[in-house]
Amino acid sequence: MVRRRQISVIGFDSELCTDAAYDAAYRVGTALAKKGAVLLSGGLGGVMEAASKGASEAGGLAIGIIPPDDASRANRYCDVVIPSGLGFARNFLVVNSGDAIIIVGGGAGTLTEAAAAYGKGKPVIAVRGTGGVADQWAGRYFDERRTVRVAAGDSPENAVALALRAKKKPGPAEY
Repeated sequence: MVRRRQISVIGFDSELCTDAAYDAAYRVGTALAKKGAVLLSGGLGGVMEAASKGASEAGGLAIGIIPPDDASRANRYCDVVIPSGLGFARNFLVVNSGDAIIIVGGGAGTLTEAAAAYGKGKPVIAVRGTGGVADQWAGRYFDERRTVRVAAGDSPENAVALALRAKKKPGPAEY
């Protein structure tokens, strides 16, 4: 049996999520499900909820790795909940569990996740036009090592296609 691709979706939480980012994340989740990939997220609201909803409604698998140790705190669209009890250190579990990372919008927490993925040499794809970190870093490198260029997806579906084709590169360090 071939292991299914696992794609981590990161971005705005419920406090900052715009309607455009929510819609884009829903479309990312739907496209991942239709391609047979597993969706991973931080399992809470905003982009995480929208992507989980899209994946779940399209018959896919949505896994939420949540900060508290109480599974009931996950959004209702998570098919599998991993209550980490790690607070926002769980961001590293979300990134490490994905074969590639898709950014939809996002703020400081999203930036830490994207930078961790960069450090691991994981493919990072930003959905252009969703605001925040995604728009600020699409098409750019995080530093002069130029380990991984943040790919720019022109649509949620294009971002999924890029994520599913992408391969991990050797990172500057193994943590």
